[in-house]
Amino acid sequence: MLFLQLPDDVLYHILSYLDFKSLGRLSQVCKSTYQFLNRDAVWRNVAKEFLNTGITWSGTDKYGHIPLKNRVRTAQNWYNGICKRATPLKWKTKLLPWLQLDGDTLFLSQAGEIGAYHLRQASSKFSRKPKETYSGHKGDVCRFSLTDSHLISGGSDGKILVYNRGNYKSVELSGHKQEVNCLDTKNGLIISGSRDQTTRIWTLASTYPRETLHMNDRVWSVAINPSLNSFVTGTACCKNISPLQIWDVERLEFVCSLGSQFRRGAGVLDIVFETPFQLLTCGYDTFIRMWDLRLNPRKCVKEWEEPHDCTLYCIQTDGNHMIASGSSYYGVVRFWDKRQSKCLQYFQLCAHPVTSPVYCLQFSSSHLYVALANTLQTLDFSQSLF
Repeated sequence: MLFLQLPDDVLYHILSYLDFKSLGRLSQVCKSTYQFLNRDAVWRNVAKEFLNTGITWSGTDKYGHIPLKNRVRTAQNWYNGICKRATPLKWKTKLLPWLQLDGDTLFLSQAGEIGAYHLRQASSKFSRKPKETYSGHKGDVCRFSLTDSHLISGGSDGKILVYNRGNYKSVELSGHKQEVNCLDTKNGLIISGSRDQTTRIWTLASTYPRETLHMNDRVWSVAINPSLNSFVTGTACCKNISPLQIWDVERLEFVCSLGSQFRRGAGVLDIVFETPFQLLTCGYDTFIRMWDLRLNPRKCVKEWEEPHDCTLYCIQTDGNHMIASGSSYYGVVRFWDKRQSKCLQYFQLCAHPVTSPVYCLQFSSSHLYVALANTLQTLDFSQSLF
């Protein structure tokens, strides 16, 4: 019996013992072998061990439209730092930008407006002018969040604007007395945090807050649990309490604090949920921390320290092994493999110290998009390897 005459499930089991290099060589044997080894089922186990292939530890596939073999190829570039740099957008005034990628559209805030820039698939470049512009804030846009039907933004004017992405009309949510530093939205629920030391809970159906929580400290970050039963707030840590607190959504009551030995001023600037039980945080004390809500809330599961001892403004994760962080020092972006304690790769995107922190970053299967004070930069990892 020939090799390819074996049942498919037997072939998958045999091939599961091969690494990506052996699979690549085997696919060159003949046309039939090449066609069989191009199947996603052959590469799924391999892909779980690589960075940003879209396969999470739970088996979810975030980039199902891209063949897994191609994603494993690109993942080697993420790991080795092989990429092409570009600056698709520039602006003269130094701003506090925020960005979010939605399919082939990049939403980028500049001063009081949010532009939607279309990605040209043929050239992998963004149009110079936004195809839509969302405006209405009298001050800078500090943070915004996207849903399928709405765009919700918080500004330095203390207002929250809810834009309908279908007709571009906006509704104003008033309540905060100072700048809205952060917000998050899921399933019609909106959580916002402000310098006025309050966290407010809203819904898309109402212009008035459902509840106001007095935090006794400036609120820098919020994140809603994917299960929708709780949310986490991160404060400036200027009081003798933990800056990370968990709140129950239904009862709007304090549940518990995370951590117990934060230094004074160790404010939390970004919070990202990976699963309903695991989240990542970063901030002024230069550490990325991973927390597991099923374990002791007083201790983080693991932590990674920024080598330059500088503020970490933002973090992103692929839901599996990879973390990307942006710092306030020389516009440095770092890649971390959770299975290692030291930084995997770093990229210095600006030659001017302190003045060009990385405010926000987003990545797709093959690109990293980085918002600095006056440029949008991209790192393209889609170069061919095997």
